[in-house]
Amino acid sequence: MTTRHPKRILMVLTSNDRMHPTDRPTGLWAEELAEPFYTLTDAGAEVTLASTAGGPVPIDPGSMKPPGDNEPAVDRMLQDEALQRGITHTHRVDELSMADFDAVFFPGGHGTMWDLPKSEGVRRVVEEAAAQGKVIASVCHGAAGLVTALRTDGQPLVAGRRVNSFTDSEERAAGLAEVVPFLLESRLRSLGAQFEGGPDWQPHAVRDGQLVTGQNPRSSRRVAELVIEALQG
Repeated sequence: MTTRHPKRILMVLTSNDRMHPTDRPTGLWAEELAEPFYTLTDAGAEVTLASTAGGPVPIDPGSMKPPGDNEPAVDRMLQDEALQRGITHTHRVDELSMADFDAVFFPGGHGTMWDLPKSEGVRRVVEEAAAQGKVIASVCHGAAGLVTALRTDGQPLVAGRRVNSFTDSEERAAGLAEVVPFLLESRLRSLGAQFEGGPDWQPHAVRDGQLVTGQNPRSSRRVAELVIEALQG
């Protein structure tokens, strides 16, 4: 990607901070923002942060450790004043249009499971991206942003497409299969997706044309690399 004509990425984050109806905290998973953000911006892209509600985005406390003990990208994020301002002043996704972007990217975190599927703004930007031939990407639970979108033929966006997300096996291993509103792998399969899961907790990402999906936090960088590949055509 050239610096003269940088690609514009809309990154849509969760605004949900609780695993309802419990009071267990959740939100964005830090690595799933940090790794793609820096992979994309270091390659010359411009990233705009949005969320379902706008304003500050909750970060899952389980995804951050004391400075120096995190993945390098997360520590970089914690020291990045500009990015920290962006996280606390996100745009509301309802107010944005994919006409202004080349790709839409959904980082995960369990928070996404509650608000992304209910957001009309999320559904609209995904459908716009698909209709305009833009790149659509997600990591882990970020694929919750894909489950309500339809193609112009009325079929689910993911029907017949090779996709990936946090697996049902990983959800059970995390002890949250009975907490989340639905199992993401199962939902994608029920929508007609060709789900391609990898081993639990190992990096795994799938690209099907302009659709790029990754399985878990460790897949974050690979998804961003595949997004760059897709944007370069």
